[in-house]
Order: sequence, then C-alpha cells, then structure tokens
Amino acid sequence: MRTSDFDPVSVEIFNKQLKRAILVVLVVFGLLILRLWYLQILSGSAYRAKSEDNRFQLHDILPFRGIIFDRKGEMLVGNRPSYGLYVIPEGIQDREQLLKSLNRLIGLDPKLAMQKLKHASPAYPFRPVCLKRDMSRDELAVIETQRFNLSGVMIKVKPQRHYAWGKLASHVLGYLGEISESQLKTGKFPGNKQGDLIGKSGVEWKWQPLLNGMRGGEQVEVDAAGRKIRVISRKPPVSGASIYLTIDKDLQALVERALDGKKGAIVAMNPNNGEILAMASTPSFNPNVFIRGIDMATWKGISTSKDFPLQNRALCGQYPPGSVFKIIVALAGLEEGVIDPEEELVCNGVYTLGRHKYHCWKKHGHGKVKLHRALRESCDIYFYKIGKRLGVDRIARYAKRFGFGKTTGFDAGREKIGLIPTSQWKLKRFGVPWQTGETISTAIGQSFVLVTPIQMATMISTVFNGGDVYRPQVTRRVEKINGEKLFEFAPELIGKAGIKHEYLELVKNGLIAAVNEPHGTGWRTKLKDVTVAGKTGTAQVVALDKGKVLNQGGEVPLEFRDHAWFVGIAPAERPEIALAIVIEHGGHGGSAAAPIAKKMITAYLGVEK
Repeated sequence: MRTSDFDPVSVEIFNKQLKRAILVVLVVFGLLILRLWYLQILSGSAYRAKSEDNRFQLHDILPFRGIIFDRKGEMLVGNRPSYGLYVIPEGIQDREQLLKSLNRLIGLDPKLAMQKLKHASPAYPFRPVCLKRDMSRDELAVIETQRFNLSGVMIKVKPQRHYAWGKLASHVLGYLGEISESQLKTGKFPGNKQGDLIGKSGVEWKWQPLLNGMRGGEQVEVDAAGRKIRVISRKPPVSGASIYLTIDKDLQALVERALDGKKGAIVAMNPNNGEILAMASTPSFNPNVFIRGIDMATWKGISTSKDFPLQNRALCGQYPPGSVFKIIVALAGLEEGVIDPEEELVCNGVYTLGRHKYHCWKKHGHGKVKLHRALRESCDIYFYKIGKRLGVDRIARYAKRFGFGKTTGFDAGREKIGLIPTSQWKLKRFGVPWQTGETISTAIGQSFVLVTPIQMATMISTVFNGGDVYRPQVTRRVEKINGEKLFEFAPELIGKAGIKHEYLELVKNGLIAAVNEPHGTGWRTKLKDVTVAGKTGTAQVVALDKGKVLNQGGEVPLEFRDHAWFVGIAPAERPEIALAIVIEHGGHGGSAAAPIAKKMITAYLGVEK
C-alpha cells in the first residue's frame, strides 16, 4: 500500500507521533547513557569499593579474657565455651515446623524466634541468625542428636567468662557488663566494640585493658547472598593477661561461710606489706548472673535492694568504730603526754559532765584503772577522761596518721573515706561550735566518727608492724600468656604513724591482755599455741529507750541492735595476719565477731584451737 492511498491528515498525524516516539526513545537512551556515565565514571570508584566490601567481609574472632588466680595459683575466674544456636534462613525448609521442633526439644520460644528470623536481612539469606545463646550441655546434646532432622540449624562456639566458685570473692573480683555508648566515646576502650563485655568493678574493672586481650579476625570472600566461599586471610586473637591475686581461696571461703546469713564485712591483711589475704562482704552476688545478660526487672531488684548486695562493705561500709577507736585515743594520749601508764583513774560506772551522765559498759564500774587494764577490759570512763584531756582536734590528728578519714589507696575498688570529726568540720557543717560532750563520745568511737573495715585492718597492722602505714593491695602479679611480667607486687609505704616505740609496745601489751588475760574482752579468740592480740568493739547504731523499742519477744529489733567489731593480729610477736571484722547489728564484738577471728587465725596459721 502506498502513502498516497492514506488520507493526508492521517499521514501528518502519524508523522508527528513518530517524531515524538523517536524523541522519547532518544531521551530515554540519553538518560540511560547519562546514568551509566554517572555510575561508571563519576561514582565508579565508590561502587567498586562497595562491591569489594560486599565481596569481602571481616569477621571478628574474640580473644579469651585473661584468667584470674589466687595466691597459690588456683583458678578463680576463667573462660568456658558458650554454645549458641543459629539457623541459616536459606537452609530452612519449613520455618514453623522447625520452630515447633526446637520448642519441643529445648523449650525455645517460637514467637520470639520467629521475630528474630523476620528481622534478619533478606539480602543475606546465608547469614546465620542467633536464636539462643549459651545453651546448657543437655540442650546441646539434644540438638546434636537431632541435627539431621533440623534443617538450617548450626552451633557456634564462643568463649564466655566463668566465675568458677560462684559468689566466692565476688566483691574483690567484680563483674562484667556491656560497654556503654558513653564509654566507647571516651576513647579509653580502643579494643572494644558495641556489645562487648567489660569490667564494671573489682579486679575485672581495675585490670580491664590487660584482661581484655586483643581481638583477631579473618577476611572472608562471600557471594552475593552472603554465603562463605573461602578465607582470604586470618589474624589470630591474643588472649588477655593473667592476674594473680594475693587472696587465699581457702581462707576466703572460710570467711564467707562465717558471714553466711549475716550482714557485714571482713578484711584479712598481711600487716607487714599490705597484701590482702581475704576480703568479704555480705550479702554478696554471683557474677555469673551478669554474663548471660540480665533483664531490667532483675537488675532493678538487685540495684535497689535494701541489702545492697553490690556494695563492697569492706571498702564502702561506713560504721562507728566503737571501742576499737580507744586504740587511737590511747596512742594519742601517750604521745601527747596526757597519759601516765601508771596513773590510776577511777571508774565508778558513771562520768558526769555538766548535766549529762556518760555510762561505762560495766554498770558498777571498774574501780581504779591504769592504761593496761583500760585496754584489756575496755573501760569507757578511763577513755572519757583521756579524750577530754586531748580534745577532738588532737584525737583527729592521730586518727588520720593511722589512715582514718581518707582512702587507703586499695588497688582494685572504689573506697569511701569515713569521717573523722574536728571542731572546724562541725562549725562548717552545722554552723555551731563543738561541744566537750561530743569529745567524750568520740573518745569511745561514737559521735560522728565513721570508719571502713579496710581502714581498721590498716590501723591494727600499723600498730603491730612498728608504725608503718602500707597501701592495701590485692594484685600479686600480672603476666602475659608468654610469661612476661607486666606488674609485680611491691609493698608501698604511704605513711608513718610517728608514734614512739615504747608507746606502741604499751598499747600492744594491752591488746595482748585483752585476749589472753582474765577479764579481757577478746578472750574468745585466745589460742593455746599462738599469742593473739585484739580489741572488741560494740558500736551503737542509735540511742535507744529500750523500754519503748523492745519487740513482742522482749528483744531489741534487729535494725536497732549494735554493730559488732573485732580487730586483731597473730602471732602478736611476729605478725602474719591482721583482721578487721564487723557484723551489722550483731550485738557485742566479743560474742559476734571474735569467734570468727579465731576460726580465721587457726585456719590460716594451721594451729589448734
């Protein structure tokens, strides 16, 4: 058919449409060419890099965290294999049936597992999805037995922190928690990434950079679906350093058994160099709880508990020292010349100052008392009089020489400083002058005075080692996996008490008498073959009108009972172990704390009771 056979109008319309179609085609091809030019020329290098990134992936290989040992080389904290249950989405034949099987075999929540699968990226169907972390050995055995019937299921093994003895020494060792965004931003954790666990307290916190180790990795070639083709290169991880502590596991276990069911703290120290032999605080916690991940309800229950299980009472518990503080008053009195050891002061049970009466613990008094007997029988009236002679500011000055009112410098924990009051402190704090009656109470460790158990252990060590104040330390050495030493314990002298030798001897003899002579308040720690020295203390929590606070059983309610103290040393002639024990609301130090000290000394020195 010829063109002339068509209507001229139709031909013109056709030509116009053809031109438009050609123009559209040209525009489309032009856009395609421009897009290709943009992708290949302008953005070619960027997309090439992305392509390489998709083709090659870097997989982390986590290091083993450093192991923690006690002083004898027995492992306290190590690592164990953690088995995770993963599935490869592309390998699953029937999702619902698989999840039903896993629920039946190991109790896996099918709804939660389905949510995890739905959130997995569809672009990478061969990328494993974790359905359950840290399976038990029983669960692992069941899965391995049924692997042929569980399409797409795989097991991955990762190292996981393990506290071998559960709660044992938990406040010393500390615990792990997930690193926060704010911590990552500080730049102080260069070897860590989001999701890593780091030390939050104790030894785990103190030596975090060395315990952490260095993560390794492998470069893997994958296909477009994320399926692994081959390993290009591999860098092995470097395990963290090993930490050897000064604590004795067996003594630590004994200490914690002695505190079981009680609130309190115990510190055992080598008085000659500051080594911590045992440190316990109760109630305590199991650090393993934090490893698997802890839900908000459980964390809130722990962190807001009135028992404060996460608080290390040995470092942060601030208590009135009670009669133990008489040691400081005696040494201050001797050094300042307000005590003559042979001077007899009369105790008739009551000391009157103005309109106030201050009582001795012994209702009818001790009669005529010299320094030796005052320490042996803990006569309150004697120390009221000596305290009045000294004044609060001189008492405070000597207390600080022995480490009170400041941190001891303990190497693996955050401490509180307690409180040693002065006249200036009270004026600044309350805006009123210091009263002499407050000095009377201060002299027997009451009033505003607050101390920590680790300060008490430092003090009694200083008295018996000749006046040297050592920094308490719990780390004996740190070494790499190849044996290279990174840190080794060295005694650190941080102060001198500045007390004459003869005055120290007088007080030491009084403390020996408190345990070994008739009527001594610490007689419950007396041993046949070892000379023990010590001082009991009963620290009043609140002033009581016992007629009003007695419960239905005729007893003082637990929360109003006195704290019980004992500080001691053995053997007195050549000290090897110093102790500070506080039992909250335990009553009398002689009955509640001293027997625990006896068990500790006999166990550590290997002697008979």
